[in-house]
Amino acid sequence: MVDAKRAVFDPQNADEVLRFRENGSQAEALAIVLNEVELKLAMGDAGEEAARGLIQHSRASVVVIKRGPLGATVVTDGLAAHVPAYAANSIFKIGSGDVFSAIFAQRWGEENKDPVVAADTASRAVASYVETRNTQVNLSALTTILPRPAPDLASKIYLAGPFFTLAQRWMVEEARMCLMSLGANVFSPIHDVGSHGDAEYIAKRDLDGLEQCSVVLALLDGEDAGTLFEVGHARRHGIPVVALAETPRPESLTMLQGTGCKIVSDFSTAIYEAIWGTA
Repeated sequence: MVDAKRAVFDPQNADEVLRFRENGSQAEALAIVLNEVELKLAMGDAGEEAARGLIQHSRASVVVIKRGPLGATVVTDGLAAHVPAYAANSIFKIGSGDVFSAIFAQRWGEENKDPVVAADTASRAVASYVETRNTQVNLSALTTILPRPAPDLASKIYLAGPFFTLAQRWMVEEARMCLMSLGANVFSPIHDVGSHGDAEYIAKRDLDGLEQCSVVLALLDGEDAGTLFEVGHARRHGIPVVALAETPRPESLTMLQGTGCKIVSDFSTAIYEAIWGTA
């Protein structure tokens, strides 16, 4: 049971979102920090009105909605403000939500900063953490971190990769699920075209889909001929490519590096780079 002047509540799952006061906990000022999925499951929607409904239900002062590559939205009774996501050269996602909540609590809960200022500092701290994996965040160094441009989630991401073995199919499914969970619009050949039909039919449908996309996420391990062909086709049409190569042969990357593909070795980084590639 919590009895506080200022409390920051990070519910961790949708079942807990509405329960801060159920056990008798109370706070003079309550901030609820949660992600869009938790808000939608609890309130039926993930927008500003849902956040205001949560404020009314929980008698909270502020709700902060974490929105992944879109940054965060800070909502009070009379305010809705956007906080951007900030740039990182690599992404380690585990613990990033905890870092956000901790820094927001330090700024808003302990220092009584404006919630938008606190959320902005928290977003900068997350960028530092996911790149370095260092939980000892130097707050004074965060001002130099630049915001990421907001991705255009209406644009499509072409998911190129082999799907002929169980491991390959699992990787495609996982990448597609992660992209879609972040709000991305995904064209996946195995899902949107399938594997039935003659080669000419499949190739035409796949390439037609590719040419309607803003960026390609290519799963390169195994050096599948079809995936490499799609990468070359994309670059020929000026479409940017994010290439995930976890265990590459260095000599196999020459053409990709020489044509401006962004090559990464980490799955989470590849997902976020593809999202931001729509910006």
